[in-house]
Amino acid sequence: MRKFVLFAVMAASLVIAACNTVEGAGKDVSAAGHAVTNTAEDAKH
Repeated sequence: MRKFVLFAVMAASLVIAACNTVEGAGKDVSAAGHAVTNTAEDAKH
């Protein structure tokens, strides 16, 4: 039982870390998209 609890805690911490990583990557991609959009808008004018 003790090993199961330890495994569950480790798995939960990995899932939480992965969520934060994916969220950060999403923000980076979004920021890059906004930069490209802004550059394209500036080039049109």
